Amino acid sequence: MAVPVTAPAEPVRPVSARHFVRLKLRMTANNFRGQSSRVALFLAGVFGGLWFAAGGFLLLAAPGFAGEPRYALLTAAFGGGLLVLGWLLLPLVFFGVDETLDPARFALLPLPRRTLVAGMFAAALASVPAMAMLVATAGLVVTAGVLGGWVASLVAAVGVVAGLLLCVAASRAVTSAFATMLRSRRVRDLAAVLLAVVAALLGPLQLMVLAAVREADWDQLVDVAAVVGWTPFGAPWTVGLDVAEGRAWAVPVKLLITGAAVGVLLLWWSRSLESAMVGTAGAAPTRSRRGPVGGAVRQLFPRVLGWAGRDRFGALVARECRYWWRDARRRANLITIAVVGVFVPVLVNLGGNGFAVSPDQGFEFSGNSSPVLLSLSMLFVGALASATLANQFGFDGSAYAVNVVAGVPGRLELHARMTAFSVYVVPMLGVVAVVIVSVLGEPGWIGVAAGALLAAYGVGLAINGLVSVLGAYSLPETSNPFAMNSGAGMAKSLLTLLSMLASTAAAVPMVVAAALLGDVWLWLALPLGAAYGLGAALLGAYAGGDVLDRRQPELLSTVTPRR
Repeated sequence: MAVPVTAPAEPVRPVSARHFVRLKLRMTANNFRGQSSRVALFLAGVFGGLWFAAGGFLLLAAPGFAGEPRYALLTAAFGGGLLVLGWLLLPLVFFGVDETLDPARFALLPLPRRTLVAGMFAAALASVPAMAMLVATAGLVVTAGVLGGWVASLVAAVGVVAGLLLCVAASRAVTSAFATMLRSRRVRDLAAVLLAVVAALLGPLQLMVLAAVREADWDQLVDVAAVVGWTPFGAPWTVGLDVAEGRAWAVPVKLLITGAAVGVLLLWWSRSLESAMVGTAGAAPTRSRRGPVGGAVRQLFPRVLGWAGRDRFGALVARECRYWWRDARRRANLITIAVVGVFVPVLVNLGGNGFAVSPDQGFEFSGNSSPVLLSLSMLFVGALASATLANQFGFDGSAYAVNVVAGVPGRLELHARMTAFSVYVVPMLGVVAVVIVSVLGEPGWIGVAAGALLAAYGVGLAINGLVSVLGAYSLPETSNPFAMNSGAGMAKSLLTLLSMLASTAAAVPMVVAAALLGDVWLWLALPLGAAYGLGAALLGAYAGGDVLDRRQPELLSTVTPRR
């Protein structure tokens, strides 16, 4: 009897970072199949990245061509520090992070945490923003080469690569940790308060720094840049200039500082990444509510909606209110409104000569704001607040099928969504108006601020209601509220920019009235602004609802995530 011969099993090859990169590229290509809009957005992102890369390269290479070592240090330290800050903050506000490889998909695979972090880190480097930044910062290599020769150029190239690793690690660590934090409601509430306080302080702090810069000479700025060069914000970008200036001993120290910062960020990311893979399994159990069966419907309505009728409109508003309070992705947008809504008006109205430096009294306020400037800054805040609804159906994803099957009319749908969102945003806008007039010391301008806010916000609701129906895109099914599919980051930024520009332009009559009517506008701004915004929102829901009725199946297909 013949004994069957079995072929020897192929050895299992260990998983490495290149497997994650290949998987990301393949999934990205699959997401583009049959999606011409995504391809167009991706190409637009590539074009934008090339534009940024070319501009950054010329800006960072200019001091070298001019033969100015002092300006080279300033651009390297301050420019590099701004790049790091940009990678930290911009994903939280506008672009998000490309989460093609969702960490939750690897939860059941026997992958060591070190392998997972290394693989996802390598996949994050294979992106258009990373490549664009690498090309832009190559201008530092040119500057170092012109000022110090090929050795300085080679060291600067090493520093540029180290700086790129630092930026990507910082971006992923912050977004992952913030996403994990937002899943806990107690921590969420504390984070919202802390972010609001920090945002309120950013404007005055920046103005004081700018005032100090105006009074300082170039030698002092160079000293500040030298100090920044010894921090993780500037260390990787200044190593080539150190070689050019004959300080080769500083190179290993600065690279060690950068490497330590990258290591700490990756360790932080690995901790929060593991929590993201586990999800909410470790969340505290919810307490059951006891009460009569007849009160079950009342329990579905938040207390702030006691005025809402127990009908279809009230049910939709109650559902949306709960989603905005519980969904981490939506909460992140509310926090963004709170942060930027305080920061921008302070920066605009107190900018320029907002603070002056006095040798005897230190920093003192010398603002030169006006009702026109105040109205203009309020238009931006109102437009930004409403821009959150530019992809409101994308938050629902496949859950929007319930509304399609139930046959919810489009106008009723948009009315309910606008109302629920306004339950949270309108009080926030009121706080912004009170804070800014208090800081300016002009309580009589409260009507101007509130009227411009409400007008821009109402117009923005109308515009974004239509944009959300025609320009919706799907969001990845992940616990990270800042995650984006490939190309969706560009879609989010473009939709936000277009809707804000349109909303601001439509609310410009508020600024014109403030300039022409003078003191009379202090009394008319609030009622006319509120009426203008409310009328625009109702008109937008009326027009957008008809479009939504015709596009419900297409909209559901668009916002449903692809696996």
